[in-house]
Amino acid sequence: MNKPLTVCLSALAATIAMSSSVADVHHTDGIKAPIQASGSASKIDPTFDIVHAKISVNNNIATFHMAVAAEAGTNKPELVGQLGGSNVYSYVWPTSMDSAIVGFDSKAGILALAVTSHPDFDDTPLYDENADNDLGNDGALWHSHWVVLEPNETCGKGALGVVDIPEGSTPNLPKTWPGLPMLLDSPGWDPVFKGETVEVRIPFSNMDAVKAASYDGVTAGLRVNQSVHAPLLCVVNVMDVASGDLSLPGKVSQ
Repeated sequence: MNKPLTVCLSALAATIAMSSSVADVHHTDGIKAPIQASGSASKIDPTFDIVHAKISVNNNIATFHMAVAAEAGTNKPELVGQLGGSNVYSYVWPTSMDSAIVGFDSKAGILALAVTSHPDFDDTPLYDENADNDLGNDGALWHSHWVVLEPNETCGKGALGVVDIPEGSTPNLPKTWPGLPMLLDSPGWDPVFKGETVEVRIPFSNMDAVKAASYDGVTAGLRVNQSVHAPLLCVVNVMDVASGDLSLPGKVSQ
């Protein structure tokens, strides 16, 4: 092998090693998930095929991070044309944190951060995400929610649904609750998509509770009930689970 070619190959090897090192640092800690094998019968959309999920804290900021096999956020639901039967795509971090940490009643269910897109309705009435002076047409843009989930057989055997608010009840709700009859909050934390990753940075006043939490990573499709009655929002298509079994094995990195 001649010397110039040797030098070039050495430089290429160094570049690959450096790239691998950067990727490894980016994906340290958290939950590492196997990506779908080529030709797999499961056929997970690669934009929802989880590679890594992580929650880390720095001072009073918690960063929720997820990496997938292909460019995150590029696949969104198709427009149905009405609320009933419409679809929601989501990147979700279910946690062990008590639901009271964000303003719901204590022990109301599984508290999860969700980054969602749904073109048929807008559930962030306080924010104008596309800056067109219309607060009610931004649902298709990716945005964040806190949701409280619980098993709901009406959604399907072993399925989860967002906890409904029964008519006449007055549970504790966050100040940024969007007015829908379910335990869902629209806090306005902007998700940041970059290549194969999505991240949300959230300030907390009680960081001890965050540091003590466990979590998982999920990509899923949800659907609004066709009759727009309870259960209003069901998880109908779990695409991928970082742990494989929703055991919330992730430990918050500090």
